[in-house]
Amino acid sequence: MKPTVLALDCGTQSIRAMLFDADGNLIDKVKETYEPYFSIKEGYCEQHVELYWEKLCAATRKLKANNRWVWGTVKGVTVTTMRDVGICVDKEMKPLRPAVLWLDRREADVGYDKLPLKSRLAFAVAGMRETVEKTVAECKCLWIQQNEPEIWKKTYKYLQYSTYLTYRLCGETVDSVASMIGHIPFDYKHKRWMGVKHIQRPCFADFPEDKLFPLVEPGTVMGKITAECARETGIPEGLPLIASGSDKGCETLGTGAVYRDTAAISFGTTATVQLTTRKYREPEKFLPAYPAVYPEMYNPETIVYRGYWMLTWFVNEFVKRTGGSAEAEHEFDKKLPAVPPGSDGLVVEPYWSPSLKRTEACGAMLGFTEKHTSYHIYRAIIEGINFALIEGLKGMEKRAHTRVMKLTVSGGGAQSDEVCQIAADMFGRTVQRVQTYETSGLGAAICAFVGLGVYSDYDEAIRNMVRVTRVFKPDKNNHRKYLTIFRKVYQPIYKRLKPINKTIKKLKKGDIYV
Repeated sequence: MKPTVLALDCGTQSIRAMLFDADGNLIDKVKETYEPYFSIKEGYCEQHVELYWEKLCAATRKLKANNRWVWGTVKGVTVTTMRDVGICVDKEMKPLRPAVLWLDRREADVGYDKLPLKSRLAFAVAGMRETVEKTVAECKCLWIQQNEPEIWKKTYKYLQYSTYLTYRLCGETVDSVASMIGHIPFDYKHKRWMGVKHIQRPCFADFPEDKLFPLVEPGTVMGKITAECARETGIPEGLPLIASGSDKGCETLGTGAVYRDTAAISFGTTATVQLTTRKYREPEKFLPAYPAVYPEMYNPETIVYRGYWMLTWFVNEFVKRTGGSAEAEHEFDKKLPAVPPGSDGLVVEPYWSPSLKRTEACGAMLGFTEKHTSYHIYRAIIEGINFALIEGLKGMEKRAHTRVMKLTVSGGGAQSDEVCQIAADMFGRTVQRVQTYETSGLGAAICAFVGLGVYSDYDEAIRNMVRVTRVFKPDKNNHRKYLTIFRKVYQPIYKRLKPINKTIKKLKKGDIYV
């Protein structure tokens, strides 16, 4: 029988254990779901670290039970996870507190004036003070230092989610450079921890180097499955654990979007568009490009936080359906063609969460009339997300000196033909969908097969494991209409609303009184 690998895709709301063969076929998968987080205070998003491990064990045991005939063909294991999840562990590698998720909105005391004068001057000259202040405020490790000093003192290592799972699987505290995406002292350009002289290093305050861990390139064997892990998970003891990268990076690799003329769109909880570039090209000035899973490459990225979560939010909060939100979203997808491009004048600015460059931004819907229905709102949210991604892609193309001719799609939204066609019409470019929407798992599996030596390099693995199964071509008339809306309506919205959003932010903080 052909060799297979076990790919573990660990996300915000579920863990999926998947078996892939060397032809890129998804043999089987088991999905274990859970609530994405709990909140002990408004804006806090945390999760019990042990829950992740329990769900991973449950998924792998079920997958083994369902595939005993093929379990012996598994030759390696690889893990891809959501990004920017911080975990404090003690010297016994036991979690000291719940994990803090990327969704968390608590803020540390910036202490901007305490930063070295050299750093402050550099940020000021670049016009980046506000962005740096927000970045520092969102550093959860800094918040822990300030608010839970006894926890920070006991912290032996400050791990990312992927690092913690690596330790539980093979007993080694090591991780991939392509997984280091978060509010941590990581030098994205040079793919290593920041040196003491790095201009941004002071932003992380008391973060000694010994709380960090070794980093390796994707495709590297990080260790072997331990006896203890084998007992808990059912994964064969001694199998190699092979480094891959973050979920978004693996999605890009899993759709084959690793060449200059292709960009990868993720229609997931967080919506993104990524390029793959050989040179380090920041998506916006002073915003990092991430290390790609494909060796010696980078992924400039535009992010729409909350992304396709907005559709689930809309259905759950405002639409009454007897089925779950997934069933309702499927129903709404089928109604999308009944709403014309542009949603009869309804336009959404999709900043349900602010970005680093737009720290005061809020979400907005403009153009309501009595003719608008829930289906109009649903389509307008999709279009708003795409407008934000289009804006980001245009900027990234300019900075990377490239022109994207085709797009690949991943994430839950990519399962919808209607969503893919809207994307093709709006971007004005061909949209490709590959053989599975589990592209993050597929990208991780590609790493594993290269690491095992089944394929000599990533290009050979992509040729053999990634297959385009559906192509969506843009409707020229629809694209022209979208281009007009983008230029004359969507693009001016942010600047027009900026002063209002700043006032709203002050009102929420109680800085303005009647």
